[in-house]
Amino acid sequence: MPNPKYAAYAAADPYFNLVRGALGDLVDGEHFFDIVTDDVIYEVLYDLGWPRVIEGRTDLMAAFRGYVDNIALQFADKLIAHRTDDGCVIEYEVHGTILPTGVSYNNRFCSIIKIKNRKITHWRDYMDSLAAWNALTAKN
Repeated sequence: MPNPKYAAYAAADPYFNLVRGALGDLVDGEHFFDIVTDDVIYEVLYDLGWPRVIEGRTDLMAAFRGYVDNIALQFADKLIAHRTDDGCVIEYEVHGTILPTGVSYNNRFCSIIKIKNRKITHWRDYMDSLAAWNALTAKN
């Protein structure tokens, strides 16, 4: 049963569920926001309106509120997980809709995840910036 605490983020559930499944027994917690530390560093290496560095779970949750207000994911797939000494690297795709325009959104990601004490401490994200730009700037 979904946690009502995170109901406002339902539009990103395919992403959250893919990540949680990819990390399996490496982390403790049911939802994505439960498996990150209070002082998590979430870093993205692209400039498309998302902050380059987000520090802390509270700010990460705020950033995702903006995300789900603008993008609804229908599914996430093509997961490839590579376990490392201190975490995991995951490759995956997300598929959804840009809500203000109705344009399809399909993107590929590679995320480097560091884990300590069964929680994510650092996240570094790479994506297909052109795919995001095209979807975010397209007119319906």
